[in-house]
Amino acid sequence: MSGAEAPVVGPGGADEAAQPFPAWLEPVRTATERMAAADLTRYVPPADGSARPGAVLMLFGERAGADVDPADPLAWREAGELLLTERAHDMRSHPGQVSFPGGSLDPGEGVEEAALREAQEEVGLDPGCVQVFGRLPELWLPPSNFAVTPVLGWWAVPSRVRIASEGEVHAIHRAPLAELVDPEHRRTVVHPSGYRGPGFLIGDDHDVVLWGFTGGIVARLLDFLGWAEPWDTSREAGLPDYMLAADEATRRRSRLLDIEDDL
Repeated sequence: MSGAEAPVVGPGGADEAAQPFPAWLEPVRTATERMAAADLTRYVPPADGSARPGAVLMLFGERAGADVDPADPLAWREAGELLLTERAHDMRSHPGQVSFPGGSLDPGEGVEEAALREAQEEVGLDPGCVQVFGRLPELWLPPSNFAVTPVLGWWAVPSRVRIASEGEVHAIHRAPLAELVDPEHRRTVVHPSGYRGPGFLIGDDHDVVLWGFTGGIVARLLDFLGWAEPWDTSREAGLPDYMLAADEATRRRSRLLDIEDDL
């Protein structure tokens, strides 16, 4: 899918009756009450408050046509999915990277408000369709000095989404949880810098790489929930050239300024 196509993804509309909070998602809500930042990353925001506040929306939905038995402890495999965006391939920072909708907080804005607003601006999500049910600990992105709070939402009213900001979004992905935990789609992503981290192959053809900050959150949340399956960490995936172009430009600027780029 390309930004120019502005596809519509998802069934229904905002006037449909809201769905009750699903039993299969209850373990995620419970986990938000127990998780610490160290369960997700070794990077925490500096204590001096110098990091810029941001928020992302980690939106869980239910797959269309899923026949779920509430008593089945594995119902999440049949039902669950995550909304993800693929950033525009020509962006100056993190081109093509798969991420949750999100961005900086506006003055006077809370993290929930920011996450929902950004999702509306990026993919046209109606905030009234979402039931916010928790948040993960604030996490730090050192290269950009962002203190990011993942806000967890339930897609209570199935609604249509589309590419609303072609300058930011290349494609929209609704990734089934069953595919995210499938060992066949797990990879260790290797960056030319030497970074190695958990990754996932997503999309209709499983040729889109989910890695980095977002991939780490997904991987560690699945581990914390006990939903992850053993996978072969020796299976590696590289990154496409469009993802690396901005890194090379950053390295050139860093050399000119005699600054070491911290990936």
